[in-house]
Amino acid sequence: MTDPRIDEIGPRLRAARTDAGLTLEALAERAGISPSTLSRLESGKRQANLELLLPLARELRLGLDELVPPAVPDPRVRRKAHTRDGVTMVPLAPEGSPVQTVRITFEPGPPPPSLRTHDGYEWLYVISGRLRLQLAEHDLVLGPGEAAEFDTRTPHALSCYGETSCELVAIFNAAGERIHTRAAPRSRVPRSATTEEGGSHDDRSGPQED
Repeated sequence: MTDPRIDEIGPRLRAARTDAGLTLEALAERAGISPSTLSRLESGKRQANLELLLPLARELRLGLDELVPPAVPDPRVRRKAHTRDGVTMVPLAPEGSPVQTVRITFEPGPPPPSLRTHDGYEWLYVISGRLRLQLAEHDLVLGPGEAAEFDTRTPHALSCYGETSCELVAIFNAAGERIHTRAAPRSRVPRSATTEEGGSHDDRSGPQED
C-alpha cells in the first residue's frame, strides 16, 4: 500500500520553488540535480528520497517536514468500557481530552443517594430506554430521542427509570467524568438524600414524564 503522503511531496515542492521565485532549472542547478529529475519529482513520476530532498530543502530554506507532510494519526478511539454499580461507561474520546464524550448504560435500580455538583456543563442524548434526570427541584423522565443540557453546578443525578436499561450519550468535561464514575452502590440507595450543598431532595412525588 502506497503512503498517500508521497503524492503530496511533488505539489509541495513545486509550490515552494514558485514561492521562492526560482525556475525549475535554477533550483536544479543549485541542488546539484538534473532539471529532468526535479521535473519528475514535482510531477510525482519519480519517488522522492532523502538524497534528493535534503539538498532541495536546503536551497529552498525549508525543513523536511515542510516538504513531507506529517503522518495522519489513527483517528479510532480504543478505550475499554468499565462497569461499576450498574453503570457501564464506554469512553468515545481520546484519553486526556478536555471534553469527554461517553456512551453510558444505566441498569434498572434505585436512583443515586444524593445529587452531585461540579463545574462545567453537561449535554446528553437518550438512545434507548428511559432516563431519570434529577436536577435541583426538577424530577424528569427523558425518552429516546430526547436531549438535555444543564449547568452541572446545579445539584443533579442520572439513573434508569423503569425496568429496562437506559442508554445515552453524554458530553461533559473531565470533572464531570470523575463525578459520574463515583456512583454509590445501588443496593444502599435510600428514597431521599442530602445534596452536597447541604440541602435535601425528596423523590416521593415521583419524576415528571411528558
